[in-house]
Amino acid sequence: MRPGELRDLVIEAIADRRGRDVVVLEVAELTDVTDYMVLVTGTSRRHVRALVDAVHDAAKRRSAQILGMEGTATGEWVLIDLADVVVHVMQTDTRAFYDLERLWSDLASPLAEM
Repeated sequence: MRPGELRDLVIEAIADRRGRDVVVLEVAELTDVTDYMVLVTGTSRRHVRALVDAVHDAAKRRSAQILGMEGTATGEWVLIDLADVVVHVMQTDTRAFYDLERLWSDLASPLAEM
């Protein structure tokens, strides 16, 4: 699966579970780690878990490689590493505190804000 297709798959899975404040950053020119970062807010631990499950299930259905997931135990901030796409699912306070958009948006070009 191409990076753009994987990005779109992730965005669709997030939309199906009503993820909030979705931001997609293209970072391929800035790092060799990934091509896209997707940031999304979940309203509670349960909502974060639902978003993570939706992304995980969609990736598995399309045989996308899932390199790892971190943070599922607490549900405050879950990182899903799909190689070409890294997904950050965070609760509102955690997202505001770490402000990843500001850190990366000065360097990257935002593709989508939903």
